[in-house]
Amino acid sequence: MKKYLAKAVVFIVFSFFNITHGQILDFSKKHVYNKVFVDTDNFDDTYLEVLEDAYNKVEVDTIQFSILNDLAYYWHTRNLIKANKFTKEGLTLTRLKKDTLWEGRFQITEGAILLRMEKLDSAFVVLQSAKNKVKKTDLPFLNTQLGYVFERRGELDKAADYALESLRIGEELNDKKAIALAYSDLSNLFWKQAKFEKGLEFGLKSIKIFEEYGIKDLDYDFTLYVVGNNYLELKQYKEALKFYEKSIAIGERYGFYNNLSDVYISLVDLYAYLNEFEKANEAGVNAVKYAELLDNNFMVMRSWLSIGKSQNKEEKYQLAIVSLNKCIKVATKDFGDEYFLSQAYQALGKAYAGSNNYKEAYLAIEAYDKLKNEVFTAEADERISLLQTEFEVAEKENTIKVQDIKIKQQKTRQTLAIIIVVSLLLLLSLLYTTIKNNKKKNKLLEKQNKEKEFLLKEIHHRVKNNLEIVSSLLALQSAQVNDPNVLDAMQESQNRVHSMSMIHQKLYQGKNLATIEMKDYLINLGHHILDSFGLEDRIELEYAMNTIELDVDTAVPLGLIVNELLTNALKYAFPDNRKGNIKIGLQEIENNTLRLEVADDGVGQQLEKPTKGTGFGTQLINLLILQLGGSIKKEDKKGTSISFEFKLEKAA
Repeated sequence: MKKYLAKAVVFIVFSFFNITHGQILDFSKKHVYNKVFVDTDNFDDTYLEVLEDAYNKVEVDTIQFSILNDLAYYWHTRNLIKANKFTKEGLTLTRLKKDTLWEGRFQITEGAILLRMEKLDSAFVVLQSAKNKVKKTDLPFLNTQLGYVFERRGELDKAADYALESLRIGEELNDKKAIALAYSDLSNLFWKQAKFEKGLEFGLKSIKIFEEYGIKDLDYDFTLYVVGNNYLELKQYKEALKFYEKSIAIGERYGFYNNLSDVYISLVDLYAYLNEFEKANEAGVNAVKYAELLDNNFMVMRSWLSIGKSQNKEEKYQLAIVSLNKCIKVATKDFGDEYFLSQAYQALGKAYAGSNNYKEAYLAIEAYDKLKNEVFTAEADERISLLQTEFEVAEKENTIKVQDIKIKQQKTRQTLAIIIVVSLLLLLSLLYTTIKNNKKKNKLLEKQNKEKEFLLKEIHHRVKNNLEIVSSLLALQSAQVNDPNVLDAMQESQNRVHSMSMIHQKLYQGKNLATIEMKDYLINLGHHILDSFGLEDRIELEYAMNTIELDVDTAVPLGLIVNELLTNALKYAFPDNRKGNIKIGLQEIENNTLRLEVADDGVGQQLEKPTKGTGFGTQLINLLILQLGGSIKKEDKKGTSISFEFKLEKAA
């Protein structure tokens, strides 16, 4: 049993891997590679193994470089050493092939990886080197990485300049992804500057563009986290949690360890604010786990910082001192991000003060003040404020330009409207006499139509009344008969007449004199037949059909067929007071073809018993089906099912 279970698991995994492989790579097509997070995001976290397995098999250099570059970039969300290995391999191949463009693109990826490895100076040099090699379309992403260098150094004003440059190029190229990423970076920078309302505004703009773009990638995942941070600082905890949970779902699906660590760090803060310290501790454990999986000191440092801040709020100051000292130890003296380091010393000062160690508390706060003054300089704050003003002015200028264009368009439309109006007046003067004459004709036609409609309704009403008289005569005649076989025949004849009578009743009562809505008609017919047999308590009727309208020539034979099939089922399918169910189905199965089915869950046809009845009903059904040009099919499985299909004749 274990052996078969193991085989089944292997088969399922292999099948799923093949599905993922097929969604990303198809060597039978000219367009071999569906670029991950650009052409598709319909895969799971095995996509890196799929790419690694396939990139050496690709013969076209540009496609191979594209796959290898994606491998390097997306591995940097899980394993920096492996990401760096693929980057080096890509740089070696592109230099060997003398492909300067792709060499530059691999350098952008290398810069992103060096950033994560805390090698900020090296990242800056590599990114600057890539600038003259790549296309203009690559520059927004390159500038984003340069912005991260200065953000990590605490130079938020310079980081903002790069974000604004990315936005400018994105708008010039109409590159929605670049615009969304620039808004995301600005949202993050405003959050660091404690301008949370503005940060939220930019973040939500970014989310809107990403969602219109339709691909849930690493940057969209990060933006969800940034928006959650701004909501958190604005004390809108439910909104923050909603965005964090969405970010975690994407991060876990694709294995974005860096984003997962980020989100769990923020969740520690959120749960600490809500005094849900058990959940805060769990989030802290996850934050450290993903940071250590990534082997990234920056993430590890921030994870211990969030845990220490939570322990401070819980008044577990000794534990907080341990966590925060661990955080500062991981950071080392050369740690590039004074923003988070300043927060670590501020939290450590609170922890020491809480444990009455005021000497250490003073030293920690002194370190905090020094770092804070380096990060939140007047120059940086002024540049961020200026950036905000510049952006708002640019938006207003764009609005004015749009309004000018709209005014010009409006004037053009007005001129065109005048020309059209004059033309119409000329036409109206010519058409007035014709319309006047047509009005008289239309009134006459309308009067004639109403008279014809009234006559048609009257005819259907009289036909219905005449059929009811026939049915009544049959009922009176039945009262004089004692032979049960004759009584059955009389009852069946009454039902046949009634089925036709109902057709004419529907016609004169309905709005359309040419067609009958079959579902309502068959429901009424079914109730009548059940009532005539007195079986409402034992037999349940089910109608498996949608609204469908048929002409009289089709509806009458169809109603008679259903009447015969229902009658047969009620007489023979449920002996000995059995309860049961009869399903009536009428469906359009293909173009202009209908399928009627009457199925019961009764005893079915018992071959050893002789056939009951006169056989007239069967003959009638066959004749009616022949009239409709259909073919009958019968099945005896857990009851009896009789169906037939026929084509509708289109009206000429």
